[in-house]
Amino acid sequence: MSRRKLSKQQKRRISERQRQSEQNAKQNAEPEFDESSLGPEQGGQIITHFGNQADVENTADKCVTRCHLRANIGNIVVGDRVTWRNHGDDEGVVIAVDKRDRELYRPDSFGKLKLVAANVSRVCIVIAPEPEPFANLIDRYLVAAENSGLAVNLVLNKSDLITQNHDFFEALLCKYKQLGYKSFETSTVTGNGLNQLADTLKNDCSIFVGQSGVGKSSIIHYMLPNETIKIGELSGGEKKGRHTTTYARLYHFEAGGDCIDSPGIREFGLWHLSAKDVEHAFVEFRPFIGQCKFRDCKHINEPGCALKEALASGDIRADRFESFRQIVDSLEQVQMVDGGN
Repeated sequence: MSRRKLSKQQKRRISERQRQSEQNAKQNAEPEFDESSLGPEQGGQIITHFGNQADVENTADKCVTRCHLRANIGNIVVGDRVTWRNHGDDEGVVIAVDKRDRELYRPDSFGKLKLVAANVSRVCIVIAPEPEPFANLIDRYLVAAENSGLAVNLVLNKSDLITQNHDFFEALLCKYKQLGYKSFETSTVTGNGLNQLADTLKNDCSIFVGQSGVGKSSIIHYMLPNETIKIGELSGGEKKGRHTTTYARLYHFEAGGDCIDSPGIREFGLWHLSAKDVEHAFVEFRPFIGQCKFRDCKHINEPGCALKEALASGDIRADRFESFRQIVDSLEQVQMVDGGN
């Protein structure tokens, strides 16, 4: 079969794409520094990362230097601890990435897992009256946090807007308090609860997660009044938030502790987890794990299922068990799609 001939317009488009690709590659390429011109090795932390460059905060003096990334160091993210060498007074080169304590992932636009932050120790799950929260999303955050070994705070922001539906939010927070998760009611308008939240965060590197529009960046801005952080508003009649953060960035709180403000984290990726991982992440399930009659129990209709018995006796809430089933089913659906490719 002969090759299909391209029109002049198609040839121009292909040529333009190639030219743009080559231009981007040149812009992102690591400059060829003479090794003798580089300073001694230093420790640092990635504050912001974009393309093939990153801002690195020096461990010794906390000064920030714009650095290029060596091609062989692999993927880096905000929060990474690195080794770097300076080149002159205003630029440098990252030459190695230290071993990470923890890694957090979220789905990208193609449904694949994307690493978004490293060395985080606490996650703040932010909800608000608008956009309306739903428990299964909170549970997905909790599954990610539990499997990453993160401490958790549940933050009900915009508490000044809660009027008629106060009972709903009180019951929601109470449910998670009974599971051992500390919660805060906050408002950047009145300042309610924010000093208490800041005191809890001062020994950790925290990341704020939640639907767009719940006020994550507003909370961070309140605690960092001297930083320039974009604040968004809810869109139109849909009451959905607009993304305002462009690049993930690490900030230092004056009272102590760090936080990572990261764009687009509406949910963490869970697809690398097994059903057993999800089961263990539901903390109230743990006394019953391994007590089922069958070792491969899926907790659906099997006889002698310890989780179903705990559900019937009231030791496990029905809404939490249903949320567990939804998460496990979503993992199985992704695995079936991946297996069919």
